[in-house]
Amino acid sequence: MAMRKPGLIALFDVDGTLTAPRKVVTPKMLDFMQKLREVVTVGIVGGSDLVKISEQLGKTVIDDYDYVFSENGLVAHKDGKLIGTQSLKSLLGEEILKELINFTLHYIADLDIPLKRGTFIEFRSGMLNVSPIGRNCSQEERVEFEKYDKVHNIRSKMISVLRVKFAHLNLTYSIGGQISFDVFPNGWDKTYCLRYLGDFQEIHFFGDKTYKGGNDYEIYESDRTVGHTVTSPEDTEEQCTDLFLAKQVGDL
Repeated sequence: MAMRKPGLIALFDVDGTLTAPRKVVTPKMLDFMQKLREVVTVGIVGGSDLVKISEQLGKTVIDDYDYVFSENGLVAHKDGKLIGTQSLKSLLGEEILKELINFTLHYIADLDIPLKRGTFIEFRSGMLNVSPIGRNCSQEERVEFEKYDKVHNIRSKMISVLRVKFAHLNLTYSIGGQISFDVFPNGWDKTYCLRYLGDFQEIHFFGDKTYKGGNDYEIYESDRTVGHTVTSPEDTEEQCTDLFLAKQVGDL
């Protein structure tokens, strides 16, 4: 029977790493991750809230993995139990939040893009998720906006404006997924989850948006992690097989 290596954990982004963007995980990937858990402690680190992560990875996600860090780890679960939470509202206060939200909504209202839908700002426990097109767009509209954004840099230009306007708040702006970006206090990126992993000497992280400005960048670059850039769930499976499972076979 395979044995876990003490002090080793593998952390995984969700969109583009374990699933196609905003798609449900495949049964094949679910099976693979459970095989991986036999030899490695496994954690999930998503920028989305637990509801959205559960929609993609299954309703029993907090029981299916050793650690589940939603909202970058601002809501943290271990072995199915809540072990920590952090609140954006308690840190910034209602008046500052209102100013930030009002300005962002005005900016989006004046933004000339091909289409807009609904839910332009989603308030989460530890961050704001901002979507110029609106999170209520269809999958086809999501794909089209991503293509449009790559040409016109809608999100990056908006972030530049917010950085100047709210420089005094010390906020981080992180592009993730196809249609949105996250806004949160400095230090509340995905490295936040590492504070719960003091018992691990070797931490591997797998993500697709590991470039500067992407929501995997900080944890990918952290001195505490070994970062791996992946291009798809299939690539994630291949890299993990080479790193963890092939070695187990060779040791038999």
